[in-house]
Amino acid sequence: VADESPVPVILYSVPGNTGIDLAPEVVIQLSTHPNIAGVKDSGGDISKIGYMVHKTKGNNFQVLAGSASFLLPAYTVGAVGGVLALANILGDHCCRLEELFKAGKMEEAKELQHRMIGPNLAVTKKFGVPGLKSAMEMLGYFGGPNRSPLLPISDTNKAALRKIITEEGFLT
Repeated sequence: VADESPVPVILYSVPGNTGIDLAPEVVIQLSTHPNIAGVKDSGGDISKIGYMVHKTKGNNFQVLAGSASFLLPAYTVGAVGGVLALANILGDHCCRLEELFKAGKMEEAKELQHRMIGPNLAVTKKFGVPGLKSAMEMLGYFGGPNRSPLLPISDTNKAALRKIITEEGFLT
């Protein structure tokens, strides 16, 4: 794929959805390909992320956190950013976490990281895409309709989602 792609490729390891965890040795080997720019790792194994960062240094390759639930720990082991579902609703806060980390304000970064975990779990694991779209609407964005076969989030789940986001101070 990378040989034929007109644009750089980013590897994506999402074992929670696929049941397959892209092995770090595979990522390390592929990191030398000139048209593979990086990896988004959604598995949450910080030692794996740190190992890939360490072993791909000098390969013009970026390791990205695949979830806001472990963005700060990923930064601490060398990840350069993240591709985050939560950024659809809390983009400013995701960016703020990076700013705090880069400024060495680790206590503030840790506090923000902790507050982001509940909403992230809600829009990724608990309520999925319908929850993410609903949360976008709650926060003033356009979430849009779900594509089949996904159904809209129920009113009960919408209230639970709103409670999670509100309890962490992201919604009044």
